[in-house]
Amino acid sequence: MFARSRISPASLIGVTLAHAGLLGLLLLAPTTSEPITPPRPLMMSLIELRLEAPQPQPKPETKPLPPKPVAKPLPTPVLAAKPTPAPMPQPVAETPEPAPVPEPMPDVLPPPAPVAEAPKPAPPLPPAPTPPRPADYLANPKPPYPSLSRRLGEEGTVRLNILVNPDGSVARLELLKSSGHPRLDRSAMETVWSSWKFEPARQGGRPVTAWVIVPIQFTLRS
Repeated sequence: MFARSRISPASLIGVTLAHAGLLGLLLLAPTTSEPITPPRPLMMSLIELRLEAPQPQPKPETKPLPPKPVAKPLPTPVLAAKPTPAPMPQPVAETPEPAPVPEPMPDVLPPPAPVAEAPKPAPPLPPAPTPPRPADYLANPKPPYPSLSRRLGEEGTVRLNILVNPDGSVARLELLKSSGHPRLDRSAMETVWSSWKFEPARQGGRPVTAWVIVPIQFTLRS
């Protein structure tokens, strides 16, 4: 049998001893069982803690201090002065003052009377300046009338400002007012500059340089 189940004798002995021990414990256990007392309920009291926020305490009101009474100065008593009897005037003997002695006046001669100076003769008046005589233009030839201006019917008056030398020649020539047509203006200026002579202006009988204004008219009826 042991060979068929292949269980060792030691294991079998161990199992037998375990069963015997369990049987002994059952036999030794007390037959009466103690009553089972139910557990007592635990009483717990809940203590509510209320945390209240500290309320701000009102500040004590500061009452203004009453003004200190100002002591009024007592009036100074005025003592009535006793009337002082006026002194009686006593007669004073007046001493006559000595009469002042006049000091001798020094002999001062009066200043000599100023001698009237003879009036100086007035300087002779300068001779009146001779008014200048302006320059004058002589019988100079007329500027030629441009043929194209005739065909186009161009007319007008040219005014020239001319500076005349003491010898009567033209020193400078300016166009003071145009005729409105360049061909007429150019013909007048070229003729005056090239061939005109003038009577020079004179100052004190001497010829001087002076300006003269000369009008030159271009008209188809002439």
